[in-house]
Amino acid sequence: MLPSLPTLTVLVPLLSLAGLFYSASVDETFPQGCTSTNSLCFYSLLLPVTIPVYIFFHLWTWMGIKLFRHN
Repeated sequence: MLPSLPTLTVLVPLLSLAGLFYSASVDETFPQGCTSTNSLCFYSLLLPVTIPVYIFFHLWTWMGIKLFRHN
């Protein structure tokens, strides 16, 4: 069973922040290491940015379909 949307809204940023702090404490080249797609830091920064963008475009597409059907 999937967690609810409010739970995911809280969990995803917290897990990403935990990954960011973990990679900052473990990786010696932390700021430069975030550019490599192999590092955990890259994905802990990418995930909080990707989810709102996905939701925005999903709602934009849904709104376009609604407007197209009603005109």
